[in-house]
Order: sequence, then structure tokens, then C-alpha cells
Amino acid sequence: MDGGEGASSESVRPRWVATELGARVVSAVVLGTVTLVATYAGGWPFALFWLIAGTTVLAEWLGMTRVEPRLPTQIALGAALAILTLLYLAGSSLPSFALSAGGAVLAAAALGRRSRDPLWSAAGFAYATVISLVPPVVRDRPELGVVGLLWMFAVVWGTDVAAYFTGRRLGGPKLWPRVSPKKTWSGFLGGLGAGVLSGILVYFVAESFGWDSPVSLTTAAVVSGIASIASQGGDLAESALKRRFDVKDSSHLIPGHGGVMDRLDGFWAVAALVGAILLVLEVVT
Repeated sequence: MDGGEGASSESVRPRWVATELGARVVSAVVLGTVTLVATYAGGWPFALFWLIAGTTVLAEWLGMTRVEPRLPTQIALGAALAILTLLYLAGSSLPSFALSAGGAVLAAAALGRRSRDPLWSAAGFAYATVISLVPPVVRDRPELGVVGLLWMFAVVWGTDVAAYFTGRRLGGPKLWPRVSPKKTWSGFLGGLGAGVLSGILVYFVAESFGWDSPVSLTTAAVVSGIASIASQGGDLAESALKRRFDVKDSSHLIPGHGGVMDRLDGFWAVAALVGAILLVLEVVT
């Protein structure tokens, strides 16, 4: 009798991979592996990988913000993202990118049914453009290349994992309860420390393999700290957006994580930071 009850209890106990944490870990490992393989491949496969990610993020953004008409806007802006990627692969100039992006925004404005739609469409397009273009640009920069991308991944992933576990373990005062009730200052500081250490680790490992760093170790540590803060800020910004439109996840595409946008919110902020720096360098040099 006891043996039967024990077996019944064991049979209904959820497996680890069926828990929220298990789903998060499995999804993260699979996505991380695919991302690293694409990073190693480089070239047009890498650009296509991030175009797909950017297009998916765009669709999730338009869905969350309830832009109307959704499908025509999604098609028009998705096509514009594809054009920008093709322009990049063809080595086009900065003005060509600006004209194409401006045309996409005007098209979205013309499609919008309500006064709010063009603004949210343009914001979503800008958000998705960062996801689609910055990683290929970093990958192709001789002084950055694979190392630059690995640094971005390491800082974001280190920050995310450490913030999650530190916040759960230590708890304490909330970071910004109105926007994200679960995030704590302990998680923020744990994520910051891990982000800096992850960035420094990539720096040391890359130098040991002969990489000629364009910056000093001190600069790398400082920039890693800024990027870690940006990553957590990107997470909070998306939380604020979801709270604004009363949605829990950007979609249900990734088990344990929600949508692609939920998974890339921190990376988007770091990519935006890196992209802004590279753009300034491109203009002034």
C-alpha cells in the first residue's frame, strides 16, 4: 500500500525540465549554442540569423503595442529590415541606410489607423533595426570581430544569470517595484559584478590567444560595467513597456522565457550602446 502511494506521488512529481527554471535553462542552452554557431560562421548566415531575430522582435513589438493594421505594417517594416540587411551586405553607405529607414518610417506612418500607431511603429522598427544590424557590424569590424560579440554575450548572459540567482537568494529592497516587482538591489549588484567579471574574462582569454585589444584592461572593465547596467536597464525598459500594455510576455515562442524580445531585451540595450559608439566613431573619423 505504502509502495503504491509512493509510486503515485513520484509519478505526479514534475520533472526538473518541466519546471520554470528547467525550461529557462534548456531554452538558454539551445539558443546560446545556436547563437555561438552562427557567430562562428559569420558572413551572410550570421546576418540572416539576426535578421530573423529582428523581424520576430518587430512582430512581437507590434503585437504588444497593438498597432493597427498589424499585418500590413509588419510586412512593410519587415521588408525594410530585409532591405537594410541587404544594403549592409552590399557595403552601402550610411546615407543609403538613412534613406531606407526614413522611407520605412514614412510607410508605417501612412499605414497607421490611429494617431498613436506611427509612433509605436517607428519605435518598434528602430528597436528591431538595432537587433538586426549591430551584431553583424560588430562581427565584421577587424578590431572587434568574434571577440567583440563574445564580450557582448558574456556581459549580458553573466549579468542576467547572476542577477536572477542573487536576487532570489538574497532578496532585499526592490529595485523598481512599480515596473518590475521581483527585481532587487541585491540582484542588480550581483549582476553588475558578474557582468564586469565576464567582460574581463573574455578580455584575458582573447589576449591569451593573440587578440590585439583596441582598449586597455581598465577601459574594458569600465565599459563592461556600463554595459551590464545598460543590460539591466534594457530589461527594466521592456518590463515597463509590458506593464504599459498589460501583457506578461512579448509572446510564448521560447519555453521559460516568453518571446524573443523577452530574451534579447538586455542584449538590445548593450547592442544599442555599442552601435551608438561605432556610429559616432564612423562620423568623426
